[in-house]
Amino acid sequence: MDDQNKNLILATALSLGVILVWFVGGPMLFPQWFPDPNAQQQTLAAPDAAALGTAADPAAPAPATTATAPADTASAAASDAPRIQIDTPKLSGSISTYGGRIDDLSLKTYRETLDIDSPEVKLLSPVGQDTPYYAVFGWANGAGLDAADVPSATTVWNITSGGTLTPETPVTLEWKNTKGLTFTRTIAVDADFMFSVTDEVKNAGTADANLSNYGIVARHGLPTDLVNIYVVHEGLIRRTDGIYHESNYTDFADLPVNEAEQALVETSPATKDGWIGFTDHYWMTTLIPQQGDAFTAASKFLPNSNIYQAEVRMPLVTIPAGQSTKSTTQLFAGAKEWATIQKYENTPSLVSRLFGAQANPDQPVIAGFVDSIDWGWFYFFTKPIFAVLHWLNGQIGNMGLAIIGLTFVLKTLVLPLAYKSYVSMARMKELQPEMEALKERFGEDRAGMQKEMMNLYKTKKVNPAAGCLPILIQIPIFFALYKVIFVTIELRHAPFFGWLKDLSAPDTSSLFNLFGLLPWSAPEQGSVLALIFIGVLPILLGVSMWMQQKLNPAPTDAVQQQVFAWMPWIFMFMLGSFSSGLVVYWITNNTITFVQQYLIMRSHGHTPDIFGNIRSSFAKKPADPPAVTKKK
Repeated sequence: MDDQNKNLILATALSLGVILVWFVGGPMLFPQWFPDPNAQQQTLAAPDAAALGTAADPAAPAPATTATAPADTASAAASDAPRIQIDTPKLSGSISTYGGRIDDLSLKTYRETLDIDSPEVKLLSPVGQDTPYYAVFGWANGAGLDAADVPSATTVWNITSGGTLTPETPVTLEWKNTKGLTFTRTIAVDADFMFSVTDEVKNAGTADANLSNYGIVARHGLPTDLVNIYVVHEGLIRRTDGIYHESNYTDFADLPVNEAEQALVETSPATKDGWIGFTDHYWMTTLIPQQGDAFTAASKFLPNSNIYQAEVRMPLVTIPAGQSTKSTTQLFAGAKEWATIQKYENTPSLVSRLFGAQANPDQPVIAGFVDSIDWGWFYFFTKPIFAVLHWLNGQIGNMGLAIIGLTFVLKTLVLPLAYKSYVSMARMKELQPEMEALKERFGEDRAGMQKEMMNLYKTKKVNPAAGCLPILIQIPIFFALYKVIFVTIELRHAPFFGWLKDLSAPDTSSLFNLFGLLPWSAPEQGSVLALIFIGVLPILLGVSMWMQQKLNPAPTDAVQQQVFAWMPWIFMFMLGSFSSGLVVYWITNNTITFVQQYLIMRSHGHTPDIFGNIRSSFAKKPADPPAVTKKK
C-alpha cells in the first residue's frame, strides 16, 4: 500500500470519526455534571428578603429580617389564595394573588407530542407541583422601612379591577402598609407571549420611603425535559449593554459566594439595555426591564434549596411624602418563535429588510432579543439561512418544500465557484492519459514525476485542488442548517408529506417492518435496531451519493476503489438517525450536484457513461493468475 492510499484511508477514517464524535458521541465523551433533580426543595418565600437578601441597590443596607415561611405552610396558603385567569390566543393559566405570582402558564398552540389529544406544553408551575417555575415581582425595603412594610412573595394582594387577564383587559392588584404606602400592580399581556408588570408606590405618609423594585424568575430544581446536549443551550441567558452571556446549570455552582444573601450570586450592571432569564430547547422565560434605564442583572443559586434564579434589580429610589414612583418590567414567557422575538427586538436584520420587514415605531426596541435563540458559533451563516427558510415556508406553506427551495437558493449562490471546480475536475479527467504516461515514464522517480505533473497542470491551466471546493463550501452550510433544524421551534412538529410528520425528528419509517407493510412496530428511535433498520430517507440519501459517484469511472487503484464504494453506504447508516429535514436537504443537494456535474461534463465534450459505470461496479473481477514459483 503506497503513501497516497494510506493518506486516503486515514483522511476518510478521520472524517467519519469527526462526524461521529460531533453528532453522536459528544454527550458521552464530554459529560456534564448536574445537581440531583430530586434533591430536597423548599418554598421560595419572601423574595424581597430571603431571595434577594439585600435591597436591590448594592449600596443599600440589608433588611432587618429575612424570615422564611415553612414550605408546607406557604404551599397551603398559596393554594387557598384567589387566582386570576389568563386567556389569550396563545396562553392559558392563572396568576396567584399570593405574592402576585405568574406561576401557572400553558402554551395553547403547542402540544407535548404529535398526538392531537396530547396535553398543551406547560411552561410555568406553582409551588406544590413538580419542579415549580414562576415569576415574582415586588419591592425591597431600604433605610427607614422594615421587611413587613413592603409586599413580599407571601403577601395576598387584593384584586381591584379586572376579572380575566386578556390582551384587552389588564388586571390591577393593590396592597397597603401601615405607614401610608399604597402598592399598586397592573398586569397586562399582549396577543403573543409578553406580559407587562407595572408596580406603582404612592407615599401618603409623613416620611420619605426608600425602596427598590425587582423581578425574579425562579426555577426549583432542573427542568424535567432537559435535553442535555451541547448542540442547544439550556440554562441562563443574559444581555447587558450589548454583551451577551450564557450559563449552563452546571455553571451556577461556580458563582461567587454572597454571605449577605446566603447564596451564590453573580451581578452584572447595565446602564442602557439588557434582559435576563432562562431558556429551554424551545421555550423561554425572560425579564426585560424598561430599556434605557439602569439596572442590575443577577444570577443566583441557592444550593440548600436547589433553586436557580434570574433577577432584575432596579436602583434604590426615594419617594418623598406625598409623591409616587412607578416601574415597569416586561416578562416574556412562551415559545421562541423567530418572527415573534424579531418583532419584540424591532430591529430587522439585513435579510429581513430584503423581504420587506421594517421597524415598528410604536413598538419598544429590545436590543439583541433575537440572540436568545441559540444560533451557535456559525451565527453569521445560521441567521440568514433561517431567515430565508422562514420566508420560503411562509410563501410555500410546507417546511419540507421550503428546505428543498432553500437548497436550490444555496446551490445557485455558490454555482459560480462550483462551476469552476467542476470544470477543473473535468479537465483533470482529460489529462488522465498524459498523467498515466508520466507515471510510466518516471517509474519510481516520484520527485521528477511530481515536477512534470505541476508543469502539466500549469500548461493546461488546471488546479488539482479545485475539486475540493464543493466539499469545503458544504461544510459550514451543513453545520448551520443542522443547527437551524435542531434549535428553531419552527421545525418542531413541522410536517412534510406522508409519514414525515416532524422534520426535526428522524425518519420514522423502517426496514424492520418493511416501511409499515408488516404488522409490527418500527424500532424505538435511539435504539441499536433503529440504527440498523433505517428508513426511506436515509436509503434515498445513500442512493443519491452512490449515483453521484457513478458520473465517473471507479478509480483504478484497488484501495481507493474500495473506499469510495463503501462511503455512500456508511454515510447512509450514519445519518439515519439525523433529523429528517436535514436528510431532505442532503438528498436535494446531491441531486442538484449530480445534474450540475452531468451538464458541465457534457459541455466539455465528456458525456458520463453512468450506466456503464454502474455495470462495471457490479461486474465480476477477473481472478488473479496463480503465482508461479521459480525453480532453483
